[in-house]
Amino acid sequence: MRRRTLLAGMGALATLGGCSRPVPIKLGFLAGLSGRAAVTSEDGRNGTMLAVEQANLAGGIDGQPLELLVQDNGDDAQTARSALQALVAAGVQATIGPFSSQVVQELLPLAEKAGVLMLSPTATAAVLTRQDDAFVMLSPSTRELTRAYAELLWQRGQRRLAIATATDTRNGLYAMAWRDGFSAAFLALGGVLTAQQGFASDASTAYGDVVRALLNSQPDGMVFACGSVDAVRLAVQARKQDAELPVAVAEGAGGEALIALGGQAVEGIVVGQLHDRSSRAPRYLGFVDAYQARFGRLPGYHAVLSHDAVTVLVQAQARRSRGEPLKQAVLHHGPYDGLQQPIVLDRFGDMVRRPYFVVVRGGRFEPL
Repeated sequence: MRRRTLLAGMGALATLGGCSRPVPIKLGFLAGLSGRAAVTSEDGRNGTMLAVEQANLAGGIDGQPLELLVQDNGDDAQTARSALQALVAAGVQATIGPFSSQVVQELLPLAEKAGVLMLSPTATAAVLTRQDDAFVMLSPSTRELTRAYAELLWQRGQRRLAIATATDTRNGLYAMAWRDGFSAAFLALGGVLTAQQGFASDASTAYGDVVRALLNSQPDGMVFACGSVDAVRLAVQARKQDAELPVAVAEGAGGEALIALGGQAVEGIVVGQLHDRSSRAPRYLGFVDAYQARFGRLPGYHAVLSHDAVTVLVQAQARRSRGEPLKQAVLHHGPYDGLQQPIVLDRFGDMVRRPYFVVVRGGRFEPL
């Protein structure tokens, strides 16, 4: 698979002594820019690029510009390792990404060996939390997310739910952690799980059979723990077989691709979002305007959280003491100025955010 490398260190570079340029601080971006994750990964890349451009226009970090190097981690472990190795060889200090819990788990030993800090906007598997490692999580873990989902669906009167889960190696770490967290939280509330159906995230999967197995258990709602492409395929079958049954999908499927690919099939679906689309926070509104002007479309949550990740690094670097390891600087010099809320990290580099729940109506995400 061809890997793409992109230089995005933008902004005027000040000169030192009238003749030499300052040494740039190299930052990596690592996500699935080809294949099924491309749409959301590109959103994250755009948010990262915009944050780097803005930081450089503001003077960089103590006069040093940021230089952004972008790599596609592909859909397999070897491509992901090669992508990270290319960034390490280029001299990056940190990466924005990977975005997938599965890829984070695969690459973390290599990152730690190389002394590279990975900040993931969207990896959420609970197994990655509360670890003293080279990983910073800027989304809530599946433990917190699924508890919020269970409480919401219970409040909406759903007592018997059936759940379909992507269990293959593409991102099964996330989806199965999501399923297990949701199951535990929903059962603790007194709910009943009428069926749990695993499936391979593959075009050859008989998605109609997956949905049929769920419906045969007579639930009062269905939940899909998977990414946006699988969620759309399941939703199409759900609308064919029982158009009225409520459907909720995991927040990992809640990017712009859900609506772009799903059309009428995803109308009425409930999903958690990791940013508040209705926020009136001045920093967020300014970001939305800048993103639209730069890329010609509205940002999704991958862009918002990626921008936040760059902010963490820029502000931590600016506050860093001489000789202080980058990881310690990130953990010790918060809170940071997120687009919608202060970014507070615990001693393990984990952040707590509650999701904002929305429903798809008229081809848009509307707040519940």
